[in-house]
Amino acid sequence: MQINDAIRAREVRLIDEAGEQLGIVNLRDALRIAGEKNLDLVNVAPTAKPPVCRIMDYGKFKYEQSKKEKEARKHQKVVLIKEIRMTPNIEDHDFETKVKAAVKFLQEGDKVKAAVRFRGREITHSNIGQAVLEKMAKELEPFGIIERSPRLEGRSMIMIINPRQSVEKSS
Repeated sequence: MQINDAIRAREVRLIDEAGEQLGIVNLRDALRIAGEKNLDLVNVAPTAKPPVCRIMDYGKFKYEQSKKEKEARKHQKVVLIKEIRMTPNIEDHDFETKVKAAVKFLQEGDKVKAAVRFRGREITHSNIGQAVLEKMAKELEPFGIIERSPRLEGRSMIMIINPRQSVEKSS
């Protein structure tokens, strides 16, 4: 934002600290009026013809702006992608442990990226890896929705699951 002497227009549309329009005024007069009130002249709409300037306490304005941004960030939920890696020949108990971890992640509101890594010649049996991911999707059905179905990317088969919106969040 342009403030006081940084404003480079001849005439400006002036708005006082109460929000009242004072009309189109010469820049020097606007700076003088702002100086008399011990406030700053701030260009709030530089693209307008003529530019719109407001008389305000710029330091206070910046402080309130940062508080508003901080408050907005406080209420914002950052969705993380948690990854769960498996192999195509995973044992039942290990699979159940991975499912429990995925359920926990989904309940916390995070996305889950389930990946089956193929080592060596295991890649020739990618159908086994797909079966593992489909089994996981079936187990996680009450907790999440499949965003991306199992797809082979390099030596890994990846599936992404979004958390279901709980009843509390939607109402």
